[in-house]
Amino acid sequence: MKQIAVLLVFFLLVSCQYFDVKKTTPEAILSEELKTFNWNEVDNYPSFEICDSLQTKLESKECFETTLANHISETLQTETIIVSQDINDTIMLSFLISEKGKLDINSIKMDSITSQEIPNIETLITDSLNTLPQIFPAIKRGQQVKTEFKLPIILQVN
Repeated sequence: MKQIAVLLVFFLLVSCQYFDVKKTTPEAILSEELKTFNWNEVDNYPSFEICDSLQTKLESKECFETTLANHISETLQTETIIVSQDINDTIMLSFLISEKGKLDINSIKMDSITSQEIPNIETLITDSLNTLPQIFPAIKRGQQVKTEFKLPIILQVN
């Protein structure tokens, strides 16, 4: 009986660590949660009203980029551009869409010949972006977030 009592006391002393409660702070929980995020992906890409009916994320992204590229292309085609030499260039448009759906241009990169032949090309692109329909911002975990895009614009003027 004495041996059982000693064994029982031993188990009680050893098992006390199993009853310890670990305290965690909200900051620690937040830190762990932030590590699980993929910051390079969003749940829903920015969109226009015509893209809202699409189901998949890939279709939504393609619709957004296609609508944007078509709008810029249509606007540029209405302009009369006179050049002294043929231009085949890819203009790289880098822009940011804010949490409110506002589009801000970060940079427009093009060949120096393009900027010499069409000195107002940046203004034309900026003006076309100012006439876009309403943009709905990207969504990450139920929150509207800003997103950055790079869109190539193929420019061919003969």
